[in-house]
Amino acid sequence: MNILDQILFKKKQEIYKKQSCCSINILEKGLFFKKKLISLYDKIENSATGIISEFKRGSPSLGIINKKAKLEKIVQDYEKSGSIAISILTDYNFYGKTQDLITSRKLVNVPLLRKDFIIDEYQIIESKYIGADVILLIANILSKTEIKNFLSLTKDIGLETIIEIFDEIDIEKFIDLDYDIIGINKRNLKTFEINSYDKMIQLSKKLPKKCSFIAESGINNTNDILKLKNQGFKGFLIGTSFMKTKNPGLSCKNLITKLEIELQKNKYKKC
Repeated sequence: MNILDQILFKKKQEIYKKQSCCSINILEKGLFFKKKLISLYDKIENSATGIISEFKRGSPSLGIINKKAKLEKIVQDYEKSGSIAISILTDYNFYGKTQDLITSRKLVNVPLLRKDFIIDEYQIIESKYIGADVILLIANILSKTEIKNFLSLTKDIGLETIIEIFDEIDIEKFIDLDYDIIGINKRNLKTFEINSYDKMIQLSKKLPKKCSFIAESGINNTNDILKLKNQGFKGFLIGTSFMKTKNPGLSCKNLITKLEIELQKNKYKKC
């Protein structure tokens, strides 16, 4: 059983326990359930930098990344730095919890992405309940029917969706469905190995140009971002390279500032 299979096995048990103590009817009466959506799609389409910063304490492959990570400070610093959205890990395999997103929702006014392994409709309802604006659907772990049904449910309750892909097989599951944002992951979730940027670019060419493309995993410098921007990517989800520093918010701010300078230089070169 690979890492991903282990995570999904535990996830099914986790969902069963949650359903036993908190029904969907209760979730639908929650404080955030009628909250107006803050659109990630709009933010991506209207941003020059497209940085989506991520709060994560650790991961199965790396272990604890930041022992002293203070959620409240980091998410507020991310927003002040110019991040267009913030991704919050809620899966306990990544040392996350749903309370992290609830707390973040009370502190910031940018789109919040719930980063988890969504395999059940209950989790989608729960995502709205805890204050998320966007959820991640990982094509590799879902069937075409599940993706179709989950996309429909998110629209019905006022959530946006990022469909995450890693290879060509994933594309076949949703290519004829109604979607807006595609996340192309550089990391193989079964082995946690990293692929090349060229592979990500090749995948983006197989998808409609109307999509907003987000690059995920392994991004840590402006050169990577500029290379991908030139190939049509508009969003860049960055977590580990920020979180492994003493001050993730400052690291985020420095990268965005540097990126803005580089983009301005490129603009002048074209004039």
